[in-house]
Amino acid sequence: MYAPADVKTSKDLPIPDRMKAWVLGNPGELSLVEKPVPVPRQAEVLVRIDAVAICATDLDNIYHGPPAMIDGGPPFNKNWTPGHEYMGTVAALGPGVDEYRIGERVSVEIHAGCGQCKRCREGMYTSCLNYGLNYGDVNKGHRANGFTTDGGFCEYQVNHINTLVSIADDMSDEEATLVVTAGTAMYGLTELGGLVAGESVVVTGPGPIGLLGVAVAKALGAYPVILTGTRDNRLKIGLELGADHVVNVRKENVVEAVKRLNGGKGVDYVIECSAAPDAVNEAVHMVNRGGKVCLAAFTHEKTPVDIAHIVRNNIYLYGIRGEGKSATHRAEAFMRQKRFDATKIHTHTFALDDLPTALRYAKDRVDDAIKVVVKARGVAAHKVAAE
Repeated sequence: MYAPADVKTSKDLPIPDRMKAWVLGNPGELSLVEKPVPVPRQAEVLVRIDAVAICATDLDNIYHGPPAMIDGGPPFNKNWTPGHEYMGTVAALGPGVDEYRIGERVSVEIHAGCGQCKRCREGMYTSCLNYGLNYGDVNKGHRANGFTTDGGFCEYQVNHINTLVSIADDMSDEEATLVVTAGTAMYGLTELGGLVAGESVVVTGPGPIGLLGVAVAKALGAYPVILTGTRDNRLKIGLELGADHVVNVRKENVVEAVKRLNGGKGVDYVIECSAAPDAVNEAVHMVNRGGKVCLAAFTHEKTPVDIAHIVRNNIYLYGIRGEGKSATHRAEAFMRQKRFDATKIHTHTFALDDLPTALRYAKDRVDDAIKVVVKARGVAAHKVAAE
């Protein structure tokens, strides 16, 4: 049984020596293997993974390589475990750790910055200047679960205490996997954007980040909150999460519609979550003079932008990576207070053994899947639970 030296465990939460883990071979090829359960070091805990949500960047990593880089290259044939949006239970404490207790439920942020560079000292650890330099050597500093180090498609994982977010006892496992997604929206709107109550917001793209962007903006007091997209069923969920108006971009000119819905003028903020080729240019024409555009999506092709319009109108563009400056803690506080119901974007649940099927649902949007969750326990194989 698991009993490393200087690691605190509890008989109430026994840990095996080995665990099930999915590892990546060639692009798109995952194998379920047994691995040793990892051992936490100083300032680390061992998390028993209870649930993992599938993110679009997981699909990029598994099928295409970027943005993950392991051993200096794309994450193929390196016996590497992807997955980053996970939650679980603290199962063991590394030497000197007293900030958390065994048995405590936590959600886990992706990034642990090096703590030494300029950006980390500013609290922008998702923009750590040592990102990608460790390639599995955590002594180098920055690590990103499921990107540069092993992730969560397994039964146990080691995490730095700075990445842990305590969650409410009554929060379901599925909802807890969405804390990081909500934290990304929070980071874009508050920490980088500076949103204050009463300002107007457009969210483009009703994917998981976009839908929770609507929920966070409304909870922060934005008005009006306008969601744009191409699928009416997704736009309907946006209304349930607090959008004041929705616009189907296939049915009307989106820039004209936004200005009409905002009293004939541009909005204060746009958070771009669609990755559509023309979305950024549309966004800069939606904001008022001095407005801000947050780029939250990875585009896959060159994006034309009217630079002259941006300069003439003093418009600010900024990108976000992840959920820096502890925005995830604030997002969890909103969810703890039931300020919005993040579970509205959770559509399917699969067992860990069924990860390939879960990935197919997420990639191909089977059954209009939005957020697909994989559970390491408590779900029978091949069971689909749609909410």
